[in-house]
Amino acid sequence: MSMVEIVFSPTGGTEKVADKLTARLAECCDIADRQVVDLVNPAFNAHLVEISSDDVVAIAVPSFGGRMPSTAAERLSQINGHGATAILVCVYGNRAFEDTLVELEDVVRGAGFVVVAAVAAIAEHSIVRSVAAGRPDAADFEELTSFADRIAERLQMCATGEAVESPAIPGNRPYKEAGGSGMVPKAGKACVNCGICAKACPVQAIDAENCHKVDSERCISCMRCVSVCPHNARAVSAVMLATVSTVLKKACAGRRENELFL
Repeated sequence: MSMVEIVFSPTGGTEKVADKLTARLAECCDIADRQVVDLVNPAFNAHLVEISSDDVVAIAVPSFGGRMPSTAAERLSQINGHGATAILVCVYGNRAFEDTLVELEDVVRGAGFVVVAAVAAIAEHSIVRSVAAGRPDAADFEELTSFADRIAERLQMCATGEAVESPAIPGNRPYKEAGGSGMVPKAGKACVNCGICAKACPVQAIDAENCHKVDSERCISCMRCVSVCPHNARAVSAVMLATVSTVLKKACAGRRENELFL
């Protein structure tokens, strides 16, 4: 039996949430072996992912405009779950996760996993970093630990053959229409063409020979390139960022709390 973390985390926020949950779950369930499957990796190969029916699998994705990132959905659907137990994790930037969790549920069930719990958690917004800045914070980690304890209790029920109902996961079917943010990061004058961003881009939208060239049709606005640039040379349009910041300041006012669905 393994604790498997399947995660799509371009800027690290989703990974922080998933790491906390899986570490605690592994501790509670006395699972020594932990594995991580990185869906962001541009070299991702589903044939190299081995899932056993007795594994406990946490599957974590961010919410992009109330939907799953299309790249995450595509790669996740290629994995064979073999009936393994799955915990769904959706991470969003303090606005709303809308249909992300229910879409994740459909993709995961379609891949052959059995869903027993779901979590919606908050992390610093990937584009407007001032929104939910510093989250997940200490209070979030404490709450996520308590979530993991409750999920572990449910896993124990499943292990002993006790009937467990599927979690009631909020969301709409059909899902809201997916739409890109249109915010494509570009390289500025500080760019030294080191190629780190091109290698890290999950969809290979950046020209490896000239990092100033970006395929805007392929870009998913995940901000991976911005987060990995060692020279802080990549950014989205200042005008667009200011506009989005104004909108989010109203939509994201107040602290939203993490949620557990059992």
